[in-house]
Amino acid sequence: MSEQRTQQPVRPGRGGRHGSRMPVEKARNFKGTIKRLTDYLKTEKYSFIAVFFLAIASTVFSIVGPKIMGMATTKLAEGVLARYSYYTQLHTAIQENMPAAVIDELQRQPIPGFDFEYVGKILLLLAALYLISSLFSFIMGYIMSSVSQNTVYRMRNDVKDKLDRLPLKYFDQRSYGEILSRVTNDMDNIATTLQQSLTQLITSFVTVIGILIMMLSISPLLTLIAMFTLPASLLITLRITRRSQKYFAEQQKYVGEINGHVEEMYAGHKIVKVFGREEDSIEKFREINDRLYQAGWKAQFMSGIIFPALNFISNVGYVFTCVVGGLLVAQKKIEIGDIQAFIQYTRSFTHPIIQVANIANVLQSTAASAERVFEILDEEEEIPDRENARVIRFPRGRIKFEHVKFGYKEDELLMKDLSIDVQEGSTIAIVGPTGAGKTTLVNLIMRFYEVQGGCITVDGVDIRDMKRGDLRTMFGMVLQDTWLFNGAIRENIAYGREGATEEEIIRASKAANADHFIKTLPDGYDTVLNEEASNISQGQKQLLTIARAILADPAVLILDEATSSIDTRTEILIKQAMTNLMKGRTSFVIAHRLSTIRDAGLILVMNDGAIIEQGSHDGLLAQGGFYAELYNSQFAGATA
Repeated sequence: MSEQRTQQPVRPGRGGRHGSRMPVEKARNFKGTIKRLTDYLKTEKYSFIAVFFLAIASTVFSIVGPKIMGMATTKLAEGVLARYSYYTQLHTAIQENMPAAVIDELQRQPIPGFDFEYVGKILLLLAALYLISSLFSFIMGYIMSSVSQNTVYRMRNDVKDKLDRLPLKYFDQRSYGEILSRVTNDMDNIATTLQQSLTQLITSFVTVIGILIMMLSISPLLTLIAMFTLPASLLITLRITRRSQKYFAEQQKYVGEINGHVEEMYAGHKIVKVFGREEDSIEKFREINDRLYQAGWKAQFMSGIIFPALNFISNVGYVFTCVVGGLLVAQKKIEIGDIQAFIQYTRSFTHPIIQVANIANVLQSTAASAERVFEILDEEEEIPDRENARVIRFPRGRIKFEHVKFGYKEDELLMKDLSIDVQEGSTIAIVGPTGAGKTTLVNLIMRFYEVQGGCITVDGVDIRDMKRGDLRTMFGMVLQDTWLFNGAIRENIAYGREGATEEEIIRASKAANADHFIKTLPDGYDTVLNEEASNISQGQKQLLTIARAILADPAVLILDEATSSIDTRTEILIKQAMTNLMKGRTSFVIAHRLSTIRDAGLILVMNDGAIIEQGSHDGLLAQGGFYAELYNSQFAGATA
């Protein structure tokens, strides 16, 4: 299509999941992006308030569990000590030959037991607490799922509406993969962060504060000892993470390289075989694979030693906690169950802190994703249709360019003063070298781009005074790059006109000489084309697009190299069908193969956005100018 398209490299989609250890991409304007994302969440503020309190309740019920469990441990320890004391006294009395009355009195005393009723109540209380905590967590997750999906649903709708209002130049300047990445991967990243990371952030903060309070309530001295391990844990985590991020970044880079190499080699498999470059391909694969291996094992090793290192620090802290705690129990300053609870709190203390650090990285990645989405929403939209737009109810197809100026860049005009008067029902062929402006001319007619000077009229009506939808219904297009969607052949042809009957579809197929090959397929018109329509040939695809254009029955036809992918015999048949189709219709034929446009009523020769020659085929050849030079260059080899 357009000679002026510039393709941008496709950016990778945003993974952004915490725990995935992907390199973090940071937003250029973190605060501004988070503020805009927060604006989307304002409609869900009551749900957020509910989630906040549910998170606090769930975390509190979970945090008090170890403390209550410690009470059960203390009660069991008291039973053990009482029984030990009883047997010690009895053994001492027997060993020291105390009077029989004393020994009999000791033996008549009931043997101390365990207060299983008390322990049972504690266990039931714990079960209730954990059950309530789980219930609150479930409700919280349910609400946050609704919040995240509703928010992203609104964002997707806004992006979809925005894309519908963006001019064609936006899509010409970006690859489709880039746009899809923003609409899919970035949106998915935002949704996951809203659903998981925000709740984890709340619960982590509450958990850290709650655990700290519970530890202080047990023993400030033990809490102080435990706090000494925290800086060491954070220092190890930060140092290892910084080093591992470098290797993970390299790993992702080499993954991209090896994917690109494999895709390229499979796409050009026949060419590689023909030129005998298999060994070169294999050697390059080995080189990239070796680099990927080196970066991969370093990244995995560096990230894998975080938890063993943290466990070592934690175990050192446990040793000090147990020693000092044992002394405090011996001095009757704390209960033995408190030691158990404190150790549990210590084990749980570093996890939410590490989780908060991971979530900080996730928020950076999410902000980058949101920023990319907001970039779409901030793009300049195409000029809106006029409210009092004019409608041509019975278009005849006279198209006129009057002193048109246009350029893809404001300071670089491609067309400086283009004037054409195309009469209704005439066939206009447009030829010229690549980049001359042939397809640009068609894009301006259909108002895919706005003229920067002059005007274009259809049947005397300025196209800017019409709605784009009404204007484009007057045109039918057959392009060099065929477009067919995943569906039945019948549906693809019927795409040309809504409500087309079976008879009309078959008639259009016969006019395009597509009916014969369709009937040779196993399922005929019900044959389903795959996503790339690779289960039929390129020429057959073009026949279907021509049938679609015939079915549309437009006032103006635009044929952009429509027969370039068809064999010579089929081309003759197509030209016959086109000749019948173009009768009474204005037709624009863009062609590089000049043999296909000999019979055109008028041939426009374009170069650098201007019409440098015009006339019939024979007349232009007689002039011996640019057209004659192009024509003779195509047939020089045949006549040599």
